[in-house]
Amino acid sequence: MVASMKSIIQAFLLTLVLNISGISIAQEALERVSVQPFGTLQDGRNVQLFTLVNEQGMSVRILDLGGIIVGLTAADFDGNFVDVTTGFDNPQPYANGAGFMGAIVGRYANRIANGKFSLDGAQYSLAQNNGDNAIHGGLVGFDKKVWESEFFSNNNEAQLVLNTVSDDGEEGFPGRVEVSVVYKLTDQNQLSIDYYATTDKATVINLTNHAYFNLDGHDSGSISNHEIMINANRYTPVDNESIPTGEIAEVANTPLDFRAAKLIGKDIESPHQQIQFGSGFDHNFIINHDEPGQMTLAASVYSSKSGRIMNVYTDQPGIQFYTGNFLNGQLVGKAGAVYGRRSAFCLETQHYPDSPNKPGFPSTILRPGDQYETRTIFEFSSSPAQD
Repeated sequence: MVASMKSIIQAFLLTLVLNISGISIAQEALERVSVQPFGTLQDGRNVQLFTLVNEQGMSVRILDLGGIIVGLTAADFDGNFVDVTTGFDNPQPYANGAGFMGAIVGRYANRIANGKFSLDGAQYSLAQNNGDNAIHGGLVGFDKKVWESEFFSNNNEAQLVLNTVSDDGEEGFPGRVEVSVVYKLTDQNQLSIDYYATTDKATVINLTNHAYFNLDGHDSGSISNHEIMINANRYTPVDNESIPTGEIAEVANTPLDFRAAKLIGKDIESPHQQIQFGSGFDHNFIINHDEPGQMTLAASVYSSKSGRIMNVYTDQPGIQFYTGNFLNGQLVGKAGAVYGRRSAFCLETQHYPDSPNKPGFPSTILRPGDQYETRTIFEFSSSPAQD
């Protein structure tokens, strides 16, 4: 089953390629996907950079290290492109951690309380890399792996396929898990990310991408003037260590109500306990789905300064809205950019944090013979700037 999942994905992608003549395949691949060295890590591993482009001029740069989105250029209403994701010019800061910036995070995105959970009567202990808790897969999670890579293109999209294996016991998680992640850039300015996984033993899994965005440009400072809508009537309150309490709460009459678009900065300094616990927004919102697992608009962000718009669609039940509260100016990024507090935001589609310890939350258990499969789409457009 594990091998067949990868074969199915490869066969599908190859079918897309083979629909084009041999000469045009080469031409499209050169136009839409390119690859170049990105540097060598201190441990000797070489890292490659893949650039996906579309006919609108949009581009996405992705590493085989952690599937990290290094850069993403999006146009304003006048056709001016800027890079709207934070990142670095060499691979070592990513390998050192750097806030999981731009990376695929797993085996379990977000937090697991006390780094422990039980599954089928067995107790598992994980690396505690967030105080007493586990976060984003542990000390050496998916973000620090150099993934196997393949790329494809056809008439209207470019695709990068990344594959890796997480061995039984890695970072304390049970089961040997094979993972494939497919990045696809279309001419409709949509970047889709498809995640697939299988296991040979019952385990828990929760994958996402941890890109940091600033729609005015990665080096343009505060995101407080961005407007955001989050399609969620409810959220999962947390304690002072950002672990969900298990409660499901309404956003109505709280600073966490983003059902109507409002400025990120409007309530970010609220005395509300939840805002104080997160030093700003760092919360899981329960997406309003008509049907569980249905692709739905989860969030929309707009900058009146640049006119850029980003819509996020997903089939996942939750989305973590994080406002870069712990960026502190110590990270120096691309072209010397300094990433200060709240200079970028994250929208991480996911299952709820600490689900393995919260039986009332949607299950994150993956069993042999089943396949984990989920999709998220980041869509970019623009309107006339107002500032």
